[in-house]
Amino acid sequence: MSAAGTARETPAEVVARLRAAFRTGRTRDLSWRTDQLTRLRAMLTERGDALAEALHADLGKSRKEAYRTEIDFTVREIDHTLERLAGWLEPEPAPVPAVLAGATAHTVQDPLGVVLVIAPWNYPVQLLLAPVAGALAAGNTVVAKPSELAPATSAALARLLPEYLDGDTLTVVEGGVPETTALLAERFDHIFYTGNGTVGRIVMAAAAKHLTPVTLELGGKSPAFVDRDTDLKTVAARLVSGKFLNTGQTCVAPDYVLTDPETAPALTDALAAAVEEQFGTDASQSPEYGRIVNERHFDRLVGLLDSGRTVTGGAHDRDTKYIAPTVLADVAPDSPVMQEEIFGPVLPVLTVDGLDEAIGFINDRDKPLALYAFTESLGVRERLLAETSSGGVGMGLPLAHLTVSDLPFGGVGESGMGNYHGRYSLETFSHRKAVLDTPLG
Repeated sequence: MSAAGTARETPAEVVARLRAAFRTGRTRDLSWRTDQLTRLRAMLTERGDALAEALHADLGKSRKEAYRTEIDFTVREIDHTLERLAGWLEPEPAPVPAVLAGATAHTVQDPLGVVLVIAPWNYPVQLLLAPVAGALAAGNTVVAKPSELAPATSAALARLLPEYLDGDTLTVVEGGVPETTALLAERFDHIFYTGNGTVGRIVMAAAAKHLTPVTLELGGKSPAFVDRDTDLKTVAARLVSGKFLNTGQTCVAPDYVLTDPETAPALTDALAAAVEEQFGTDASQSPEYGRIVNERHFDRLVGLLDSGRTVTGGAHDRDTKYIAPTVLADVAPDSPVMQEEIFGPVLPVLTVDGLDEAIGFINDRDKPLALYAFTESLGVRERLLAETSSGGVGMGLPLAHLTVSDLPFGGVGESGMGNYHGRYSLETFSHRKAVLDTPLG
């Protein structure tokens, strides 16, 4: 365990120190909040290359991808918050009934206290620091727990964050399951967890002992529906870009594709061509194509490769944790690749008779984190929006809804609870307190 400015603190000591700092009241000041956000931004811009090197060591991410999806992404989120935070914190008036004539009412955003942010390994910079930025913007003190499965990035964050931020109000705790378990035994005022549903249940059970509210950013099998008579070259290019970013290790990546039997052959051909156009004939030689995080996930993914007919890809090398971008056709709904979130570079294409069957297929499964649709039909769009449930929807382009800071990002049902980004982060890490002021005279 490492903690900023301390020597081997216990989790109880970390939380007590941060709670004492919160009770001084200094984190409530707008100037403190903006100063911490500005310092966090400076760390990302001044030490971005060190973070990019760590991301390459952990996941094989190229420098370009590291900046685009992690470093610059978080900088934009901070900039969006800095520009608007003062306005977001203004009290919001509320009308009062006639029986309370003369009284005034409003709401204020109250910081919660000590927040725990537990990050995953797949975007270990963005998915730690974007929630941390929201927690700081809301005036909280923070325990930041990076993922031990991205060890180089975890070490870099543990080294850099104390150099830039107030060590009495933000502490980095490194470690694996024992350290996380010990942290979860403490009482926090909010826990923000990004990861899988299995661990999400553990987090929620631990939080329940203290009645601590939680935000769970989970995942699931996000479907992509491809309508007939669409521009399949464009559709395939966008699906390939979204699916194989970060080697498919993205919670909102298209998990599987639904289309009709007549469209499927042309679509799978277009997907194969798009893979070659983006990564070349051998993606292992592409500087923009990463690697699987570890052998355990590699072995799990290799076990899914026989779930259908290989259209393109299938090659793999355990020594380098490389799995080629793979498209599978003739996939059965009960095949292994359809039993779990893939979280890797395998894209199955399934056929359905039409929109009715596609909607039924989606609704028969857990609610996904995202749903994507490629169609020219307004009616199809409206039906998918009205008749399915998902954390978010992307029409015509996967993943991009995450980049809109004024949209909430979060899941529903099995894919999570709560949301964040932009103002929604402030709402998540604050309590909206009701205030009624009635004159005595």
